[in-house]
Amino acid sequence: MQFLDFEKPIAELYEQLDKLKENGDKSGVDVSATVKEYEQKIAITRQELYANLTSWQKVQLSRHPERPYTLAYIEKMCTNFVELHGDRNVKDDKAMVGGFAELDGETIMFIGQQKGINTKMRQIRNFGMANPEGYRKALRLMKLAEKFNKPIVTLIDTPGAYPGLEAEERGQGEAIARNLFEMIKLKVPVICIIIGEGASGGALGIGMGDRIFMLENSWYTVISPENCSTILWRSWNFKEKAAEELKLTSDYMSKFGLVDGVIKEPLGGAHTNHDEAAAIVKAKIKETLAELKQIDPQNRIDQRIEKFSSMGFFDEH
Repeated sequence: MQFLDFEKPIAELYEQLDKLKENGDKSGVDVSATVKEYEQKIAITRQELYANLTSWQKVQLSRHPERPYTLAYIEKMCTNFVELHGDRNVKDDKAMVGGFAELDGETIMFIGQQKGINTKMRQIRNFGMANPEGYRKALRLMKLAEKFNKPIVTLIDTPGAYPGLEAEERGQGEAIARNLFEMIKLKVPVICIIIGEGASGGALGIGMGDRIFMLENSWYTVISPENCSTILWRSWNFKEKAAEELKLTSDYMSKFGLVDGVIKEPLGGAHTNHDEAAAIVKAKIKETLAELKQIDPQNRIDQRIEKFSSMGFFDEH
């Protein structure tokens, strides 16, 4: 298990526990009672540490290399996943994945960004930063789901849409804007869940739904703390301050009414227990789908439009 810098007290306890087990194996002495004490101490330390996380620490957790990504959630929650490829225009964007899967017997269209689980795959997946064809693929799959009257679940985890020159040449802004325009009118239930990073238009491009949820240690805002720090202070050194000022964490987003709820993670973050994290997300999807199916499609669309139209604070003079 990899530990972040603020998890040093837990890392030290794990190190001592490993040494204790190793010495016990070598000497043949029963150390089970002491092992139990260490495990309890780890649990208490973890609880205390995670009770008061800063915004920057939550950003770090959202980027943890062992955190489950979109395909991990689909694999843990679903059966018979059939991945669909290509935007029928340019190419298949590996940063955006999607396809039909069965969730306890119900067919659902899952769409989300995939960052890659190792260095090679991160390069292939472009670190979860989709090009225009990724957003066009996502829209094609949404329209397919609508055609067959299947609900849509999007899993958002991206540092942003790919900002390269070629992406802009192929219409990055238009592709994202088109998705917003089309998603607001979809006749089927749409659930959006931010499972990690939710940055800028890259997140919003698959983030217009009937219900928007955030995992406890995820973030959602117009710009990353590092880029915000660079713009305001001409340096990345103020990223912790930027994270606090942006109010980007799930508790703030829920308070502002920009998301409909926060999904709890296993103690220590989703990366500590993929199975438990997936089970919690699965339960939320099933509960929310049951609720949304009771609403007439046109009413769902009207409520969706009203939800996004009423966001934000402004004064007219």
